[in-house]
Amino acid sequence: MAAKRGTDEMRDRVVLGEFGVHNVHTTDFPGNYPGYEDAWDRRRFEEAFRVDIIREEEGALEFDMVGIDAAIANAFRRILLAEVPTMAVEKVFVYNNTSIVQDEILAHRLGLIPIRADPRLFEYRNQGDEEGTEIDTLQFQLKIKCSRNPQAAKESSDPNELYFNHKVYSKHMTWVPLGNQTDLFPDADFRPVHDDILIALLRPGQEIDVLMHCVKGIGKDHAKFSPVATASYRLLPDITLLQPIEDEAAEMLQKCFSPGVIEIQNIKGKKVARVANARLDTFSREVFRHEGLKNLVRLARVRNHYIFSVESTGILPPDVLVSEAIKILMGKCQRFLNELDSVPME
Repeated sequence: MAAKRGTDEMRDRVVLGEFGVHNVHTTDFPGNYPGYEDAWDRRRFEEAFRVDIIREEEGALEFDMVGIDAAIANAFRRILLAEVPTMAVEKVFVYNNTSIVQDEILAHRLGLIPIRADPRLFEYRNQGDEEGTEIDTLQFQLKIKCSRNPQAAKESSDPNELYFNHKVYSKHMTWVPLGNQTDLFPDADFRPVHDDILIALLRPGQEIDVLMHCVKGIGKDHAKFSPVATASYRLLPDITLLQPIEDEAAEMLQKCFSPGVIEIQNIKGKKVARVANARLDTFSREVFRHEGLKNLVRLARVRNHYIFSVESTGILPPDVLVSEAIKILMGKCQRFLNELDSVPME
C-alpha cells in the first residue's frame, strides 16, 4: 500500500522540498508503471478533461484547465502570446515633427499603442505591398500644434494653464477611412484602446503631423502585435498537514503562507490550524525556515491542473482571445494530421 501511495504521488504531484523540487518530469507514459494503464485513450481523456472559469472581468480571465500535459498547456500559452493576431501601427509617415522626440522614437511609441480594432475583420497585407487597401489597412492621423494661452495669468508657471495642446495623447489619433471603409464598417469605432497614453510634450510653435498605417500581424513577428499583457499558468497548489498543529505553532504556520491559505479554528479550547484555500498560496516555502514546522507540512502541486491567467491589452476581450487561441491550436493539429496523411506508407 505504501509503495502504491508513493507511486501515485510520483505520478500526480510535483513535490516542493526544502532544497529542491521533486517529481518534476512526467513519467506516466505507457509501460512505465506495472498495473497502470497509461496508453492514451480518447474516451478517458474526454472524461477527465475540463475547463472551469474561475474569474472573469473586463480585461482579465482566470480559468482552470484540468487533465492535460504541460506541453499542451505551454503551447496554448505561447499561442496566446505570439500567434493570435491584432492590428498595430506598422508604418508612420512623418510630414512634420518639430517636437523634441526624434522621428524614430515617435514611430516606436505609436507602434506600441494598442488599437481597438477587431483583426478578424481584416486580411494580412501581402508581403511587398507598399500601399494599403481597405481590407488590410487602417489609417490614422495625428495632427496637433501647441500654442500659448493668451488668457493665462502672467505669474503662472503651470504648463496646463500657459499652453494649449502641450500634451499629445493617444486620444488625438483619429481614424481616416481608406477606400470604402466607411461603407464596410458603418458602425466602426476604430481608435486607441486607451485615450490617456502620453506620446509627447510640446511647447508653443512645435507641432506633430503624421499619418499611420495599421496592419494585421502576430506577436511572433513583433511584440506590438501581442494581444495580451500577460498570459501565464501555474500548477494548482496542494498543501497537506501531516499531523495536527495547535496553538502558537498554528499561528506561526498561518504567517508562513499567503493570506487566506491557513485558517485557525477553535476546537475544544485549542487553536487548530487547517488548510482553508491552498489555491491562494504562492509557495514561498517560508515554512521550511522553521525547524518545528518544516516536517509537519507537505507542499506539492497537482501535475495536471493548470491555473491560467490571461490579461488582455484591451483590443479583444480575454474570452475571445482564448477562443481564438483554441482555433489556432486546432488548426495546427489539423495541418499536422494532413502532413501525416500525405506521407506515403511503405
